[in-house]
Amino acid sequence: MKLATWNINSLNVRLPQLLDWLQTNPVDAIGLQELKLTDDKFPFMELEAAGYQAVCHGQKTYNGVAILSRHPMQDVVRNIPGLDDEQARVIAATLQTPQGPVRLINCYFVNGQAPDSDKFAYKLRWLAALEAFVEAEMAQHPQLALVGDFNVAPEDRDSYDPEGLRGTIHHTPEERAHFQRLLDLGLTDAFRMFEQPEKSFSWWDYRMLGFQKNRGLRIDHILVSPALKPLTTACVVDRTPRKNKQPSDHAPVVVTLG
Repeated sequence: MKLATWNINSLNVRLPQLLDWLQTNPVDAIGLQELKLTDDKFPFMELEAAGYQAVCHGQKTYNGVAILSRHPMQDVVRNIPGLDDEQARVIAATLQTPQGPVRLINCYFVNGQAPDSDKFAYKLRWLAALEAFVEAEMAQHPQLALVGDFNVAPEDRDSYDPEGLRGTIHHTPEERAHFQRLLDLGLTDAFRMFEQPEKSFSWWDYRMLGFQKNRGLRIDHILVSPALKPLTTACVVDRTPRKNKQPSDHAPVVVTLG
């Protein structure tokens, strides 16, 4: 079974690329972020024709998340319960897979803009609420994966310029501490379970030939619960879609569960 995450950066613009990728990479389920469209504009029919059920939580112009699955989905939750948040950033569903129920939580984490900004304070509040939500979900769902665009480079090796960017957004001690708190709940960074090429990133700026020069960050992650960890046999970043014409600035991340 394969699960994936991809910040699609506008589903309207990137739908043909998504459909092409799913045809080549028929994953069991994928979490999408930054849909940038409302639910009434979501392409349910096109995705169903490709073999995927979909649940979504959209928002005009900004944010928006969805889960596409080849398996039936139940118990859908949109946004973090108890958090007063107008931004569409979280969707969770239980996938009824041949390996049993798998809880998939798909998130578009807050960017935060800059460490001294109101948006950064919002990011830290949001992260604290997410951690409580994930902890409660893990207590109910042993087989659980938390996926998405985390907007956090958890280690120096996840940044093309760790010294020059130290303390800036995505690299702050506060953000990295929150990432560690998710791991402390018992989750494991699936990508780091395996030997990976140096300078493996999942996001590259559109500007200044960021992708061509591999000036990137690894900010898209898949974290697996203790029950899924022994089943995890591979985790990779697929850089191929980043080479497309008019690509998303993010690449898909795929985990294989044996």
